[in-house]
Amino acid sequence: MRRDGPGGDDGRVSVPDTIPELFDEAVAAAPSRVWLRTDGRTFTFSEAQALVERAASAMGRLGVSPGDLVLVTARNTPEYLFAWLATTCSGAIVVAVNPLAGEHELQALIGQVRPRLVVTDAEAPAAVREAGATTADVAALYAEPAEAAPARRPGADDVAALIPTSGTTGRSKLVAQTHRAYAMAGEGFPWWMQLGQDDRLMTSLPLFHINAPAYSVLGSIAARAGLVLLPRFSASTFLDSARRHGATEFNAIGAMLEILMRQPEREDDAETPLRLCYTGPAPTKARQLEMEERFGLRIVCGYALSESPYGTIWPHGSRPFGTLGTIRQHPRLGTVNEARVMLDGTELADGGVGELELRNPAVMRGYWEMPDETAEAVGPGGWLRTGDLVHRSPDGTYTFVGRRKEVIRRRGENVAPAEIEEALCSHPDVTEAAVVGVPSELSEEEIKGFVAVADPATADLASIRDAAAALLTAFKVPRYLEAVAELPHTPTGRIAKHELPRERTGAETDFDPRVRRAG
Repeated sequence: MRRDGPGGDDGRVSVPDTIPELFDEAVAAAPSRVWLRTDGRTFTFSEAQALVERAASAMGRLGVSPGDLVLVTARNTPEYLFAWLATTCSGAIVVAVNPLAGEHELQALIGQVRPRLVVTDAEAPAAVREAGATTADVAALYAEPAEAAPARRPGADDVAALIPTSGTTGRSKLVAQTHRAYAMAGEGFPWWMQLGQDDRLMTSLPLFHINAPAYSVLGSIAARAGLVLLPRFSASTFLDSARRHGATEFNAIGAMLEILMRQPEREDDAETPLRLCYTGPAPTKARQLEMEERFGLRIVCGYALSESPYGTIWPHGSRPFGTLGTIRQHPRLGTVNEARVMLDGTELADGGVGELELRNPAVMRGYWEMPDETAEAVGPGGWLRTGDLVHRSPDGTYTFVGRRKEVIRRRGENVAPAEIEEALCSHPDVTEAAVVGVPSELSEEEIKGFVAVADPATADLASIRDAAAALLTAFKVPRYLEAVAELPHTPTGRIAKHELPRERTGAETDFDPRVRRAG
């Protein structure tokens, strides 16, 4: 099914509603254009379609029908990408998982989703191959020619993918995301970023999250542009990969840009085809300008989540440094997205800090087989509660304050970790920072910061704290600091704060003046 939107002689335009519709349009428009590039291999749109059809046909022979779940240990390779597309294009539901996840986690997830088929490889943990479900090696999906086309094509509101969310314990929250959401994200991304068919989008982000499939993969398809798929993020080779593949745009999350900045400078750092980077959260203005000058590109910042790829982004031609930008809309359907800032059931005026809520056609169907959690996340009227605290400026620009569940209560004040983390990262020795609330002997909580540095044993924590204190109100300055070589991360690149200790450790420094410190 396709939607009509404003435009054309009769005021309507036809808009693809599903992943296969989006893909078929690109193949019809540019069959011989090279789409996918990896080291040593290229695929035109029509060659990719033929391989997707082969994989879909093989899945059908293995008993996969529309609506069935297919679990895929999604490495960043063409074979896994085509398997992802084959699953969704045939009407089945893809459950893409981290191939490097622990055996216990994978066993629990397989038991939770009960997949009709598991697509994997010899390098995957034994728990995947011995899960009790029908298993296929990903390479075997392409061994036989395709048979007849699928009897039924998916609809716009059919679930295309279940996306495991980060940082959960017990049963995973699986975001049930629709074909409509992916198609809208694919059409929207090149418009938001001002990308065209001559661009080449490069991603090293994992196929088991939403960013790479929805924005880079489907965005390149919608724009008839090229796609460069890197197996993983490597700071030391990233710019060389862009040069080798002629990449003009890439997507970054978490600390990727900061990690690139910490690489030894080279005279040719800016001598690449790269002209654009999409990232979030936004760096400070000074740091962003540093990054742009060094790498010779422009950074566009935005915000979205698995529960809705339609969040916020910097509008064309604007530079609202340090913000999330304004609400994303669709290039052909026009205004489809609404936002509000809520506190205790009341919508706040501009300037008030509250939870960002979104309402648009790309909001998830819910958390798979979790009605209570779904009802908590998607309220009356279809408003998605994001869990993120923001404030809105009069011009409609939103600024991130912190996560609702991460807010620290200290000395009667609500403290957002994000502001403190940014202040800690102002010190040149700090690559990344994480701030958490820890128990206080008085009441409420104390603030502890973990800072990633090159050599934790020689870190000057007092200097790092002083640098942060110069930027913060006194009650926001961390009492405790601990230096680490690196912080734990989720598979999607976010800092895994749930893995950081809340109890006292011997490696931390207590900056309470009543506590005597060595040295």
